[in-house]
Amino acid sequence: MPIDTAFVNQNDLFMNWRQLLTPIRLGQENFHDRKRDNRNQFQRDYDRLIFSAPFRRLQNKTQVFPLPGSVFVHNRLTHSLEVASVGRSLGMNVAEAHRDKKIPLLDEIGAIVSAACLAHDMGNPPFGHSGEEAIATYFSEGKGRELKDKLNENEWTDFTRFDGNANAFRLLTHQFKGRRPGGFVLTYSTLASIVKYPYASIHADERKLKFGFFTSDQADYIKIANEMGIPKQKNNPNRYVRHPLVYLVEAADDICYQVMDIEDAHKLKILTTNETKELYYQFFEEDRLKSIQETIAIVSDVNEQIAYLRSSVIGQLIKECSQAFIDNEALIMKGDFEGSLIKNISPKSAEAYKHCSVEAVKKIYRSQEVLDVELAGYRIIYTLMEHFVNAVLHPEKSYSKQLLNRIPEQYEINSPTIYGKVQAVLDYISGMTDVYALDLYKKITGISVANI
Repeated sequence: MPIDTAFVNQNDLFMNWRQLLTPIRLGQENFHDRKRDNRNQFQRDYDRLIFSAPFRRLQNKTQVFPLPGSVFVHNRLTHSLEVASVGRSLGMNVAEAHRDKKIPLLDEIGAIVSAACLAHDMGNPPFGHSGEEAIATYFSEGKGRELKDKLNENEWTDFTRFDGNANAFRLLTHQFKGRRPGGFVLTYSTLASIVKYPYASIHADERKLKFGFFTSDQADYIKIANEMGIPKQKNNPNRYVRHPLVYLVEAADDICYQVMDIEDAHKLKILTTNETKELYYQFFEEDRLKSIQETIAIVSDVNEQIAYLRSSVIGQLIKECSQAFIDNEALIMKGDFEGSLIKNISPKSAEAYKHCSVEAVKKIYRSQEVLDVELAGYRIIYTLMEHFVNAVLHPEKSYSKQLLNRIPEQYEINSPTIYGKVQAVLDYISGMTDVYALDLYKKITGISVANI
């Protein structure tokens, strides 16, 4: 049963739902908004995100496979929408388990998680992980190494460990030139729920190198954490524990990318129909599997069969991850829970999920189509970094002036610090779509010239 964190002695617990669920907005802490319609504050977060230009640009950012030709597969936008749907279900399940508790805003967990899920990938640069790697290695292995002695250690690791997670928090919270304080002005609860790695780059795990916020944005996270009663880890005072809803956002992402990549691979004929069915079948016990197969038998459309199977797997994983959260809630609220919810599902589902992961690495993520996009994306982003970082550091040069005219004025290329100038370039490049980045790459390398 879930623990009633609202009424347990706070000496025994780190966090309390009454503090963790708050409508306070970053940049409007002293502003009490008059209710204009029937939406709650977290639904307003969702709407604010979905109507934004950065979210819209996700439609032209690679998820795994190349952007669609004749066969439509997932991009970052469709992935984010699906994660938000799954996240809403997870949040509603957890809220339902607390139905008899008198905790304000607990019914809104589904709305908070859904909004955070929409935002979780908004900081990813073009070409996904390949783009992240290109940015990081430009500094660690390329011409960017010349900047090491001009930056402090925190600033340097922000660049050499560049991560889309931290960039999402920056995109949502930073006051870009001409914009209002607080960035998107989202609620503290939504913002905290996207920070999967609540610590700075210098404190990242050497094996994963993931972190949650840049040096420039650390003060905003600390303010949010302090207001919500999010403590630092017991054994590592340089790191905060996660907001509990981060686990639900992470689970929604884990469920969607693994299960949906299998369906996309089937559509692209990387996996056969039988291979795909067998991967999905493994999630179910005999009685449930029999019922699913009976339903499939009356459907002749193969793609519809796979879609039904996929939805059945997602439904089961939602149920099991929700239960994993409820079963481990005491540990989560103390900051003692380790790992992810997907690693705490039933043994059968866990084994099936692991098998899907192994097959995805072997047949999907290492397929020629995927590798070709990653190789091209790496070169495109790396080249853009070389040109624009050099331009922002040497703005007096004729070619630099031409390049800098391409950068919208919202990005602070005239920052008084080298760190700020380079971060302006990262803001610009990471916000590009795949197609825009490719087009700009062709133009500045002379491969393509307009009207010629």
